[in-house]
This record gives sequence, structure tokens and C-alpha cells, in this order.
Amino acid sequence: MARDRRPPLLRRAGLKDGVVDVDAARIAEAADQLRHRSKATLHDRLHRVRSALGLAVQAGLAAALAWVISHQLLGNPQPVFAPISAVGTLAASVGQRLRRTVELIIGVAVGVALGDLLIYLLGAGGWQLGLVVTTAILLTIFFGASVAVVIQAAATAVLIVTLSPSTQNLEIPRFVDAFIGGGIALVVTAILLPLNPLRVINRAARPALDLLVEQLDVSAEALRKRDRQSAQQALERLRENKDELARFSEAIEGAKETATLSPARWHRRDELTHYAEAADPIDRAMRNSGTLIRRSVTLIEDEEPIPEPMPDSVAHLAESVRMLRHEFAVGAEPEKAREWSLRAVSEAGRAYAEGVGFSGSVVIAQVRTTASDLIVASGIEQEEANRLVRQAFGDTEQPPSGQAEPEGAPKPPTAPPLG
Repeated sequence: MARDRRPPLLRRAGLKDGVVDVDAARIAEAADQLRHRSKATLHDRLHRVRSALGLAVQAGLAAALAWVISHQLLGNPQPVFAPISAVGTLAASVGQRLRRTVELIIGVAVGVALGDLLIYLLGAGGWQLGLVVTTAILLTIFFGASVAVVIQAAATAVLIVTLSPSTQNLEIPRFVDAFIGGGIALVVTAILLPLNPLRVINRAARPALDLLVEQLDVSAEALRKRDRQSAQQALERLRENKDELARFSEAIEGAKETATLSPARWHRRDELTHYAEAADPIDRAMRNSGTLIRRSVTLIEDEEPIPEPMPDSVAHLAESVRMLRHEFAVGAEPEKAREWSLRAVSEAGRAYAEGVGFSGSVVIAQVRTTASDLIVASGIEQEEANRLVRQAFGDTEQPPSGQAEPEGAPKPPTAPPLG
């Protein structure tokens, strides 16, 4: 019997040679996309696990120590609240743990006071429990308390009302446990197991910066090939950056707190300054890159001219972000990042001189703006960054008063307020 030498896809589809099964091709493409997505999802999840590993170890150590101190040293037969307070302090408000401890104690005080007062006046029962919780929430909100205080007050009131009839003298241990749990959490964070703040920030910043690098690279290639679909996909992916930026901002706050509380990390304060000051300009660079890519999509749709330096300028922006990430990670002065940003502006100036359409001028303007954001993120003042961008672009000084500019001289593009 002769061996069937047709490709596997044709054999499975039962097609003859020379017949193209469009559906099978689409299915294969979809399967490849799903495989790629599953790999990306697994990578993201493993990255999140690595990022949270230090916090998980801190929380486990704090819970164990809080239980030991409350149970074995202070003789509490049921030290439930101390480890709960320790874990809540560590996990609920990364970057605000000292404030979280104070809020924990205030919430406990309000809950205990309301619970005891209403039990004394009304007794214990289902409707009394509902009244206590409602009163605790409304009272704390009336005085402008944070969400953490509101939740803690309501939870403590529930415990007081439900456990007081069977457990005597519950109030004092609850206060003590709140102090122990919050205090132990701060001790673990500051002294026993302080995390490396730069490592924490680097891990949190990598997804946001990697996302920006990848989509700028994709956009540059899409401009070279006039590939509208690739540019549109890059735009949609960049719009999904809220989680990455939120984790980045939260990590900065946590690292600043660690460097403030932990004597072992005090020497990292100056290095953290770069990251702390870079958060806002990196956020702006994300937003301006989104506008850049959106106008690139329109530029391709409208078949506007795409000078050869334009895709290069976008690719240089991606390289600037890549170098910024690397130089921050190793604690080096981000000189390479600044250099690549200025190269991007220089290429944008060449593209503008060769001639661009309406959307092309917006892309050029956004290259300038994004480059300025990245230079500010590298530690340069905004005014100096703007001067460097103008110089790299090739802007000429304004002519003296009364002297007209030469006719035909190109003017730097400005970004109109377009969606």
C-alpha cells in the first residue's frame, strides 16, 4: 500500500493535494496563538509568585512569632487575633504598614467600645449584632476613617458580640493581640527579614517596562511594513497596562517604607530616589506611547508617507526604555537611556524634514514627548530635558524681533488634542 505523503494537516482534513482548507489554516493559527498565550500566562504567574515570595515568607514568620509571644509568653490560651493582625498588617497595605498598624488598633478600639456598650444596653443576639455592625461602620465613616479602620471596627464588633457570652474578658486580649500582631509585623519588616527594596522594585517594574519595550518594537516594525493589524494589536496590548503600573507604584511605596524603617536598608535611600522620581514620567511615557501607536494605526490606514527614519525613531524609543530598565536594575547612571532617547528624537527630526502627513506629524510629536518623559525618568530636570530634545530634533532659535523666519523653514510639529 502506497504511503500517504501529503502534509499531516491535509491528511486529517481529508483534502486532496492542491486544495487549500482555509478553515484548517485558521484553526492552526488560532491554536498557535493559544499556545503562545498559555506560555505567556504561565510566565506571568510565575513572575507574580516570585514577586510575592518575600512577602509570603515575611507573613509566615510574623504570624508564627505573634502566636508564640501571645500564647507562650503572655499566656493567651487562644491567640487567634495576634497572627491575624500580623498577616493583615503585612499583606493588606504594602508600603503603608506603619499606618496599617495604627489603623488596626484604632479599629479594634472602636469595635470593642461599641460592642461592649451595646451588649450592656441591649444584650446579645442576632438583631443586636446587626445593629452593632451598622453602628460601627456609620460611626467610623462619619469621622472620616479609612476603609481599613471601618473593616476592623466592624469585624471586632462582630467578635465581641458573638464571643463575649461564652468567653470572659475578651476585650483586653484583643487589644494586646492587635499591638503584638502589628508590632511583630513591623519588626519582621524592618529588622528580622527586610527585603531588598531595589530588588522588589526591579521585579515590579520589569512587567511595565517590558510591555512598553515590546509594543514600541512591534509598532516600529508595523510602520516599516505598513502592517495596520500589528500596530492595532500593539495599541490594544499597551492599553492593558493598568495592573503593571499599579504594581510598580505599590512596589515603590513599599520599598520607600522599607528603606525608612529598616536600618539595614538605609544605605539604599539614594538609589531609591531614582525609581521614586521616575514613576510619574514612566506613566506619562506609557500614555504618550499609546497616542503614538494610535496615530501610527491611522497613518497606515490613510496611506500617508512613512519616511525611513520614522520607524527607526520608534525603535530607538524602545531601546531607550530597555536601557533605562537595565541601568536602574544595576544601580548605574542611566546615560545610555538618555542617549537612545536623543537618537530617537534625531531620527524623528530627519523624518519630519523628509515630509510627513497629518498623522505622521502627530507621531513625530509623540516621539519627542515620550523621549522627554524618558529623559526626565532618567533623572534630568524637565526644562533641561526639553532643551535637549529641541537640540536633538534640530530646532533653530527664534529669530530676533522684527525679523521674519525664512520661507519654507520647517516648524517643529505639535501634537493636536486628538483621540
